[in-house]
Amino acid sequence: MRAYRFCGLTVMVVAMGLTAYDPAVGQTPARRAQQQKRLQRLAQAQKKAEDDRKAAEEKKKDDAKKAADLAKLEKALPAPAKLPTGPVTKNPAELAQMIDEAIEKKLVAEKIPPSPTCTDSEFLRRAYLDITGVIPPADKARTFIDSRDPDKRAKLIDELLDSSNFGRHQADIWASLIIQKTSDNRRVDFTPFREWLAAQFNQNKPWSETVSDMVAATGDYEKVPAAAFYMSNNTVDKMTDQVSKLFLGVSIQCAQCHDHKFEDWKQKEYWSFTQFFMKVSIGGGAGAKIGGDAMVNETGRINRKKSPLPEAAMNLPATFLRDGFAKLNPSSPYRPKLAAWLTNEKNPYFAKAMVNRVWSQLFGTGFCNPTDMGPNETPSHPELLANLAHQFGGGGFDLKNLVRAVCLSQTYQRSSKAIAGNEKDATNFSHMAVKIMSPEMLFDSTMAVTGGPAAGPAGRGQRAQKAQKPKVTKGVPPNRRDQFVNFFLAGADSTNNTEYEAGIPQALKLMNSRQMTNPAAVRTILGFRPVKKDAIEKLYLLTLSRRPTADEVTRMSDFINKSPVGLEGYADLLWALLNCSEFTMVR
Repeated sequence: MRAYRFCGLTVMVVAMGLTAYDPAVGQTPARRAQQQKRLQRLAQAQKKAEDDRKAAEEKKKDDAKKAADLAKLEKALPAPAKLPTGPVTKNPAELAQMIDEAIEKKLVAEKIPPSPTCTDSEFLRRAYLDITGVIPPADKARTFIDSRDPDKRAKLIDELLDSSNFGRHQADIWASLIIQKTSDNRRVDFTPFREWLAAQFNQNKPWSETVSDMVAATGDYEKVPAAAFYMSNNTVDKMTDQVSKLFLGVSIQCAQCHDHKFEDWKQKEYWSFTQFFMKVSIGGGAGAKIGGDAMVNETGRINRKKSPLPEAAMNLPATFLRDGFAKLNPSSPYRPKLAAWLTNEKNPYFAKAMVNRVWSQLFGTGFCNPTDMGPNETPSHPELLANLAHQFGGGGFDLKNLVRAVCLSQTYQRSSKAIAGNEKDATNFSHMAVKIMSPEMLFDSTMAVTGGPAAGPAGRGQRAQKAQKPKVTKGVPPNRRDQFVNFFLAGADSTNNTEYEAGIPQALKLMNSRQMTNPAAVRTILGFRPVKKDAIEKLYLLTLSRRPTADEVTRMSDFINKSPVGLEGYADLLWALLNCSEFTMVR
């Protein structure tokens, strides 16, 4: 006890010992253990938050360093060659003249003589197959060969480009390029996508518009058939690989895991381009509920446990291929920005890629072959490729006009028969390459001869089936045409149009097909009492688009004379023509 004076008074104060508050005092052992666990969890959470903060700072520094390195890399790498400037013409005759002058200039420099112009029958069959994917009818072949109209070839080209088979043929070509047949999309019916492609091509929609619709596609596949691009290519690496290869004409997929060993593409370039697809999600693929809708969205964060990125993935700022950084809003879709850059007429890749691919379709080989225009690739005719790309882009990406101009050129109309001095030429277009029918062309042409139905809504000569809602199903049963195509592809995605890749199983299928040995088909074509010479000519016009030679008429007449029964000899002749190598070739 202590005494203090306060205002004249003596105050006695008792000193008391005070201690800190202990919450554990008076608690049960279980309560104390529970409190201890809470304190431990709090400490762990505080440590994790601090670790996450440090990791975020490190990641921010690392991303900034990668971005700086990428910027340096972009400056150091050679920029793609810009397209030429100058006036644009949509006159196909002027474009054809430009083609011929460029090809002729190279031939003169290389001292390679050009082959002469092909015959009318060769041109007719070539144009029909290249533009519509099916051989001409016999009466059309006869009329065209006999016509003396000097403009008949130009008129034929216009007629074929106006045919609905033009769009169907292009849809066959592009669907086989875009749709990768995997277990992930085996339940998806791609028929609506093929029909949409065919309509785009037949309506001559600008190629830029068609590609933009596919690249930026969002929504229900039932309403947006272009979304099939992502139903087939459903991972960020597949999206990146397909967009760059098909629409830019460059193959950068080898740079996914390391800098490209043969081309000047860097791994950082690959992953900076991939950023445009990082928010894309696909529903209705493998694992989707049976009967569910197929959807493509770009709404936000992706569950990377279900859709993991490759181990080599990098988080980098989005860049257009060697064309600067993209300014993206994280709360908005990224792909519309990519589509706008991709399809711009000044894009150094886009128009070139399509021109090169169309040239390859028509000539069997492109200016760059295969169709890869990487930094280290040198086109066979760089000036012509650049000029055609400038005209194609500046002219509104008009595909029909491009095809029309190429087919009008003397270069396209040369014979496929080599002459002395150009036998070994494979890159200067001194003569037309002999191409091989694709499985789709072979099926459609065979059905055109025998009169059989081309199964499926995309087939020729069959009533259109009622459109079905494109849901994910237990399996899409292939129609007769699809079965034929799949058998001839033998597991491949597409065929080489200058190599005969069919083997013994495919040859046996053709030789033993009921459609090939159908007596009713011969009766439909020739009637019951055909005149021998006329019948032989009709069969040749129907299958090979030419009249038989005098020697062929003699030999075939002798063969038919030995036939014991009615139309059997003609049926055998038709079988032989359908199975000969000339039928399967595009000369």
